[in-house]
Amino acid sequence: MPESRTATSQKSATLTGVTERQPVRSLVVDTDTGSDDAIALVLAVRDPLVEIRAVTVVAGNVPLDRACHNALVTLDVCQAAHVPVHVGRGQPLVRPLETAQFTHGHDGMGGADLAAPSREPTSMDAVGELVRIARGEPGCHDLVTLGPLTNIAAAIDIEPDILSAFGHVYLMAGAPDGVGNVNAHGEYNVWADPESATRVLAAPGDKTLIGWNVSRRHAVITPDEQTRLREVGPLGAFAVEINSDVHDYATATGLAGFDLPDPIAMAVALEPTMIRDASDETLVVGLDEPTRGGTFPDRRHGVDPGNVRVVWEVDEAAFKRRLFDACRPT
Repeated sequence: MPESRTATSQKSATLTGVTERQPVRSLVVDTDTGSDDAIALVLAVRDPLVEIRAVTVVAGNVPLDRACHNALVTLDVCQAAHVPVHVGRGQPLVRPLETAQFTHGHDGMGGADLAAPSREPTSMDAVGELVRIARGEPGCHDLVTLGPLTNIAAAIDIEPDILSAFGHVYLMAGAPDGVGNVNAHGEYNVWADPESATRVLAAPGDKTLIGWNVSRRHAVITPDEQTRLREVGPLGAFAVEINSDVHDYATATGLAGFDLPDPIAMAVALEPTMIRDASDETLVVGLDEPTRGGTFPDRRHGVDPGNVRVVWEVDEAAFKRRLFDACRPT
């Protein structure tokens, strides 16, 4: 059995010149691996106080086989080929898959010249693996979701209290300020499978949502920052190169560079003190046009207490420090 979140790891952190053994947090990461998911994996793998118990893959940014390919390649780049990778659902619960290749490129990685993965996936049963981890290792891991919530909703159908078996659930999902990136209100991860998002938000368990509103305000990497990130080393160059298509798309929509929704969600999971403003909200998901994928706070008097903590603002400088530090050679 893997070490618990509070176990002591062989990893170490160096503070003021003194190396000490530190407690380690364990994460399960659900991803539709495109370019920003890849950087989120880099942040987690490179944190000396974090271990990844499993990566579960879902279709979203790209079709399922490519998302799995990209997850395996990214873990190879990070020298983390030991992390188990499980293949999950290839389409949303009730809708056809509509990918985000218009943003991330046909391969999800900006067409970057990357080596083939060194291995095959660990299993083809991500949903079953989520249930097995929850049942067998309750309280040992936090869950971080970076893609459409199809795998998580399917696991909830099997184990309704599954989210309560994780220490905390961090969701890169939604645009609770009402400004979408697919339609007027919808953020892609929720828009791609709003029925799954509805089930996840309604399920019991402690949840924090870090939406696109946070990314476009606090996680935009400008051309100058991209140049500096490249200069940090191979991982920095990797981060910039796989986001070349995202840069073109994002700047065409008015941002100053490519933004990193999944990495800033992962950064919040790794360092919750980064949060500067958050509130407990009851979020309602739009299921039909023109509100599909919207995540709307219902603040009417008498509405049930919030089903999720919503992040509104983070420490941008802390996020970018973490990004650059993760990409530096050790």
